[in-house]
Amino acid sequence: MKTIGLIGGISWLSTMDYYRLLNQKVNEQLGGVSSAKILMSSVDFDEIKSLTLADDWDGLANLMRKEAKRLQDAGADCILIGANTMHNIADKVQASISIPLIHVAEETGKQISKQNLKKVALLGTKYTMQLPFYKNKLAAQGIDTIIPDEADIEYINSAIYDEMGKGVFLAERKEGFIQIINQLKNDGAEGVILGCTEIPILIKQEDSPIPVFDTTVIHATAAVNFALSS
Repeated sequence: MKTIGLIGGISWLSTMDYYRLLNQKVNEQLGGVSSAKILMSSVDFDEIKSLTLADDWDGLANLMRKEAKRLQDAGADCILIGANTMHNIADKVQASISIPLIHVAEETGKQISKQNLKKVALLGTKYTMQLPFYKNKLAAQGIDTIIPDEADIEYINSAIYDEMGKGVFLAERKEGFIQIINQLKNDGAEGVILGCTEIPILIKQEDSPIPVFDTTVIHATAAVNFALSS
């Protein structure tokens, strides 16, 4: 079994889900008391948030490169960045290491393609929704991406940074997300990407009229498949 290197703490709540899923999925495939081989470096989310709000992507890239190299040097065979937004600098991180970085948007696109969907909605931080890095990865697989309007983008972004990143998951916020998903369905979305690792804690498939793509599950599954491959 290969060792998975996880950059966590972005936020620690979703990192708990990554850790649980990685171990569960290894056990599902190997049985018994098998669990995943994981090396984790957990960063300070306050530092990440400050750099992101300052649009300091060079600073974020330097930080993520440092963590990825640390995991590689410790013996990791692949890297997972446990946050969708940080994949804006994933290519820079990949260029700094010699082991594969498993890209959340590429893996999500593969799962969307398996369902033969061509137009999906993307929910996440305003950076994930508005910057081109996620949409470009999906477009390379023939998938068109739509996002909410400006007011809903700010609503979602505020919920992520001011509430969910602190472990606050409000019932009224869930209703707001469901309304946004319904509007995106009316706009032609055939599925919806939960493109922030906190959103799947709030929104489940039963809350959506269209297929949801839980990026935490997709990302973790891809890492396990890599770890168990020959």
